[in-house]
Amino acid sequence: MKAGLLWSLFGIVLTGFSLDAQERPNLFESMQAREIGPAGMSGRVSDVEVALADRNIIYVGGATGGLFRSENGGVSWDPVFDDQDVLGIGAIALFQPNPDIVWVGTGEGNPRNSAGVGRGLFKSVDGGHTWRLMGLRQSERIHRIVTHPTDPDIVYVGVMGPAWSDGQERGLYRTLDGGRTWDRVLWQNPRSGIADLVMDPSNPDKLFAAMWEFRREPWFLTSGGQGSGLFVTYDGGNSWKQLSSEDGLPEGELGRIGLAISQSNPNVVYALVEAEESTLIRSEDGGRTWATISDSPGINPRPFYYADIRVDPKNENRIYRLQSSVDVSQDQGRNWETVVSSQIIHGDIHELWIDPENPRSMILGEDGGIAFTADGGDTWRFVENLPFAQFYHVTVDNAFPFNIYGGLQDNGSWYGPSTVWENKGILNAHWFRVGSGDGFSVMPDFSDPEHFGYSMSQGGNLQHFDKVTGARRSIRPVHPDGNELRFNWNAGLTWNPLNPEKVYIGSQFLHQSTDQGRSWQIISPDLTTDDPAKQRYSESGGLTIDASGAETHTTIISIGSSPLEDGVIWVGTDDGNVQITRDGGNSWQNVRDSVGGLPYGIWIPDVQPSKHQPGRAYIVAEDHRRGDWTPHVYVTEDYGLTWRSLSSPNIDGFVHSIEEDPENPDLLFLGTEFGLRVSFDRGDSWEKYTSGVPAVPIRDLVVHPRDGDLILGTHGRALIVLDDIRPLRELASDPSIQNAMVHVFSPPPAYDVNIGEAIGYRSTGHAMQQGETRPNGALVTFWSAEGGQAQVTVTDDSMSIVYSRVVTANQGVTRFSWDLSPGGDADPMQFPTEMSVFPGTYSVTISIDDATSSSTLEVRGDPRNPPEIADLVAKREALIMMAELTRSVDEAREELGRLMRGVETVLETLDESADSLRGEGESLRDSLRTLNQRLFTGPECQGSCGGDVTASAVSEPTGRIAGEAGAPSENTRHMIDQAAAAAQTIRSEVDAVIEGKVAAYRAALISAGYTPLGGTL
Repeated sequence: MKAGLLWSLFGIVLTGFSLDAQERPNLFESMQAREIGPAGMSGRVSDVEVALADRNIIYVGGATGGLFRSENGGVSWDPVFDDQDVLGIGAIALFQPNPDIVWVGTGEGNPRNSAGVGRGLFKSVDGGHTWRLMGLRQSERIHRIVTHPTDPDIVYVGVMGPAWSDGQERGLYRTLDGGRTWDRVLWQNPRSGIADLVMDPSNPDKLFAAMWEFRREPWFLTSGGQGSGLFVTYDGGNSWKQLSSEDGLPEGELGRIGLAISQSNPNVVYALVEAEESTLIRSEDGGRTWATISDSPGINPRPFYYADIRVDPKNENRIYRLQSSVDVSQDQGRNWETVVSSQIIHGDIHELWIDPENPRSMILGEDGGIAFTADGGDTWRFVENLPFAQFYHVTVDNAFPFNIYGGLQDNGSWYGPSTVWENKGILNAHWFRVGSGDGFSVMPDFSDPEHFGYSMSQGGNLQHFDKVTGARRSIRPVHPDGNELRFNWNAGLTWNPLNPEKVYIGSQFLHQSTDQGRSWQIISPDLTTDDPAKQRYSESGGLTIDASGAETHTTIISIGSSPLEDGVIWVGTDDGNVQITRDGGNSWQNVRDSVGGLPYGIWIPDVQPSKHQPGRAYIVAEDHRRGDWTPHVYVTEDYGLTWRSLSSPNIDGFVHSIEEDPENPDLLFLGTEFGLRVSFDRGDSWEKYTSGVPAVPIRDLVVHPRDGDLILGTHGRALIVLDDIRPLRELASDPSIQNAMVHVFSPPPAYDVNIGEAIGYRSTGHAMQQGETRPNGALVTFWSAEGGQAQVTVTDDSMSIVYSRVVTANQGVTRFSWDLSPGGDADPMQFPTEMSVFPGTYSVTISIDDATSSSTLEVRGDPRNPPEIADLVAKREALIMMAELTRSVDEAREELGRLMRGVETVLETLDESADSLRGEGESLRDSLRTLNQRLFTGPECQGSCGGDVTASAVSEPTGRIAGEAGAPSENTRHMIDQAAAAAQTIRSEVDAVIEGKVAAYRAALISAGYTPLGGTL
């Protein structure tokens, strides 16, 4: 059986219209990836909704990160949408009389150049625990959902529609039967969709709808057109009236419109209108006539990205404007002041929820997550445990543990640890910001990775940063002749793995530096199509110019330098060229015409030279920016002369990146708009990997060359790490493993590291981001075709058992961790449980019924403080000695206890006339109690009583020995000697009382004709 069929047969498959369809077994359920954050910068939020019946229930929609719910007022959050096949959230609506009814529209409605996409409308009737797809699958962007205030069956859905192409699923849809059927009740044209939708709080049949005609192209944005306009219905959507300049709207062509209606006075309605002269207008008669409040040039500065306004629910004259900051006006919009600085709470505001009963309580949603205020915006609490970070690229270094570097949408450039050896997880405080702006490629300076690195923001703004001092030096190339350089918003950047001093950055040319960016050489001609029709980015925007550089086109966006042949460099451009040089840039060949089926002008976001074959390279192309979600993946074996398509419908959606495993060339990974795909047969087939990986956009991915961990740079859920992909490598090499009753995969080296206290914290509560760390010790992974009860046995090189346990084996992969402490059937007098097993080679054997499989495990010491074996031997001998002393003392304790119980039993059975024996017995009982208190328990008391007992000298050294990294110190050896003396004292004194007073009393009993009961005395 081909490896590529593995998940096709057994993986999770969604069938039918309902996305809650029955699932087939997930054979990799036990091999869960871990989300590590960071969340200290969070990411773009599209919507916030609160259950008014219980304000502790809050829903937050990440623009590309899924839906999170809090049930405790925002202290902690749980993802509730991760089982769906899309994580881009555009709108959330609760039916407030029964907030278990939740509607979610996918696809964000602020269509920037990097915006994600949606896949329809979803509904939950149990508070988000389960979901059902309700249609509008081709809508791409649903920006508004409005529910009827009393009838759960009536819902209005505002579909913005595709940003990059025409679309038929646009406009306003209405259901009268809870979503079973839909009518489109407002439509303009294939380029126009709903920009905003509000309902009159006093009349649910009256709604205002803003239609917006817009189009994105990779090189241009057009906002405005004949399809834009403001509409009102008075009969629940059956008929509509379009408002015009005669009603008070601006003259001429319109663009995007933001709407707000006053709750306290529904006759007051506001509209922020993008126009040839953008304007804030207000109606005081329910929308029949409108008056201009402000037409100042800055009233609507960037409407394609933020055009929303809000009205204070208790004051119709206080309004909020959501833009790069959140501004408030106390006088209907004539004058404005900023509510909160972006130094306190991130700017670029997309949502403001205002409590309808207490307007001083608000929740702000922006490019940096959400924040709460309870005092009208005077002070704010940032939510630091919503991991919505949107990575573009990721790189790793070879530190131990290794660090991950990456750039984030509107949140700068960062690096931080893949795991930490601390007890509170990976905290936001572990991450370092090394660049501002929109972060893109970030990488260590591989010529000196411990001290330096490179970070890049939009437009090729490259910096060289110092990890030690925090200094940053701007190094973006300048053309020596003063010619204009075209850098993409997300420009290509990489280094030469065979000559780490060389770094490359792409404009329309390829630039090379060998001195940390102090000088640059242009080593190529213009590698793009240099099409002037696609170089109008300074005019982009439509009615409102938005020349931010986001539409800079005909540029280099991906660069791949061969790890096998110096001088071989691949380049991909945003206009479809695939270029290669084999001589370090002296000559170039455009091989795009050799790529059969590759559309002209397509985006080439990733070119990857093979790590195994010199002439082999992979390219990923994607055309969603022209409305085509078809996956495009290709491989060449001959430096681009010929290409083979690796595309497959199983990929499901467009692709961002590809990674070839550095150990097994048959194992490939794809980062797609809807999650992770894996091929076990070098691209002949692809399967979805869902264990710990939701359907989030994955913009970049890399396998760590030393550790074999797969790092996913997601655009919406920060970083995800799949530890130890060796099992996937073995399955790719030998597909017959899947038929084995049991097969133990080769485990990674296990490190015995000390886990320290968390940085800066003791007790953390529930509101802190704590990214999951890699399990300490050994990761053991095995396969079973049928599952069952599995006996695990670990033996050393002398075949002595050091650890054993029974685990329940899944069908498919089972993974568990072992902390390297001896246990199970291990002899504690040979392998003390207080210390880990020694560094060395061990055999891991797993048996299910009569089937057995084994693999070799290498255990290594803490790399920060490698132990000497002689010290470990001394430590083990000391622990064994203490175990023997402890056993001796425990035996004495048990024997003394048995004697005391025996005396009590005898006293209970003596005849009333045996006064002499009773007196002797009571005296012996008191003597035994006194001895027990002196040796073991101390005197009885109420509370926490002090005082030393002899046995404490025996119990104290074990913990100290275990806590030392190596052999016992001189100080500890004094304690061991004292423990030995104490143990001897205990044994001697117990023996003395047995041979003296106990023996005498036993003799007296026998002489009087009594037999000590049961031999207890």
